[in-house]
Amino acid sequence: MKKRCIVIPAIKKNAVIPDQLVKKLAGITLIERAINTARACEAGSDIIVLTDSEEIGLICERLGVRHVRDRELRFRSLDIVAEMRVLLRALAGEYENCVILRASCPLLTWVDIEDAWRKYLESGADGLVTVKNVRQRVWNIGDGRNVLNALEDGEKEYLVESRALIILKLANFADNAEKRPQRIIPYFLDERAIEIQNYQDWWICEHLLMRRHVVFVVAGYPAIGMGHVYRALMLAHEISNHKITFVCTSQSELAVESVASRDYRVVRQGEDPLAQTVLAQRPDLVVNDFLNTSVEYMQALGDIPKVNFEDEGPGAKYADLVINALYGENEGSEKLLAGPDYFCLRDEFVNAARNPLRGEVKTLLITFGGTDQHDCTRRVLDIVEPICRERGIAIRIVAGPGYAHREAMEKHLAELGNPLVEFAWATNIMSRRMEGADLAICSAGRTVYELAHMRVPAIVLATHEREARHTFARARNGFAFAGIMDKIPDSRIRNLFLAMLGQERRARYWERQDRLDFGGNKARVVGLIENLLEKD
Repeated sequence: MKKRCIVIPAIKKNAVIPDQLVKKLAGITLIERAINTARACEAGSDIIVLTDSEEIGLICERLGVRHVRDRELRFRSLDIVAEMRVLLRALAGEYENCVILRASCPLLTWVDIEDAWRKYLESGADGLVTVKNVRQRVWNIGDGRNVLNALEDGEKEYLVESRALIILKLANFADNAEKRPQRIIPYFLDERAIEIQNYQDWWICEHLLMRRHVVFVVAGYPAIGMGHVYRALMLAHEISNHKITFVCTSQSELAVESVASRDYRVVRQGEDPLAQTVLAQRPDLVVNDFLNTSVEYMQALGDIPKVNFEDEGPGAKYADLVINALYGENEGSEKLLAGPDYFCLRDEFVNAARNPLRGEVKTLLITFGGTDQHDCTRRVLDIVEPICRERGIAIRIVAGPGYAHREAMEKHLAELGNPLVEFAWATNIMSRRMEGADLAICSAGRTVYELAHMRVPAIVLATHEREARHTFARARNGFAFAGIMDKIPDSRIRNLFLAMLGQERRARYWERQDRLDFGGNKARVVGLIENLLEKD
């Protein structure tokens, strides 16, 4: 007695779309797709196709699976177990269990079958049925078929059978037994529970099956900030036709929290090497955004197309495309695209009101990225606040979600007692904070591009050596680059701030920013990524 068989009902008379079982869906017929899924779990000799079609019978012979054909066969009810009782009774003498796989649910995978099988065995149940959660308000048609009556107050959650998979203990059908399975457990399919019942379902399934899997590998923690995560999320929002997964490096707890809050699937690296974690997701394309890659990591990804951002590591030469928007201009390499033409502007900035050049500074913005590990914000505030208080300049302080000094800052602001100082933490509307700002003091990350777009001249203080090499933040683009924060005395920052308050210098910087345009960059970068998917 064998442990299990897989039965695939393939009744052409019951098709909701003409010839749907032999019609190609994403390049493969429904019946072949079901057989291929089954063959990933069992040998062809243990797969039985029940059909009324001579054409389907021939397909089965050519694919090396068994079939039972009855030209008069037609299912007349939704109770597939009752409709197949004769076949189940015959199989009970050969197998202990039967897996009924429906070809009309093409999103089901062999992984689903094996997972359902494992849960079925562990439960000791007589049967398993795939189901999906449906939350609905149900109505009934009243008198004259013109009046609706609600059957339930409010919404109610229902479990609806997904006609994808049924597992049965065949002993219940042996020796003309008429008893039905006593204990049936559910298996939740949810997003893979779509059953083809009309042309719209067919279209949806075809597009879902043609999706590719894009894996973003990101890092985000206090030492490096959250810029990589924000850029990857922005690009992921634009790739709507494919499946998206985020892999976060082992130390990137902040990144995990940020990505998960956007409802993307996220995997955090554990003890395994990063490449192994990435490969386990079975990607069709990998987007690396975590600073310098190693040769070992990139080679481990093999022939999978790879796009790297801000990568100056030795592994960059193994990428299909490297985009370094924060560094120098493109050096002519087809694989290396550098400079401001590849900076991607977030959607919130597209319709934001850019700042006109005002006669004097009324509002100062201070921001040092998503983490500001060394609390540069507090240092800069203490340097410029007395000047701003004296001149009536409002100060907007914006800190990111990884800012660990929030409580200390709030306490410090309370002690200052300056009503013109405003503090915002973990804002999702940075463009609004930049609207109305006449001058900014910031780090040298991607914020400088956003400030340039919003026409806000700024004093730039790099928080580390790597940021200091982001050469966009220079006078030619409307920025006064002061150097690395730890190497600059307070007097230098104070004097530079006083100089930037002058109308002539600020106007010159504003005019340089007014010539810049990043509007079409994001579409260009997303197009480059999607082109790699099409080539693969």
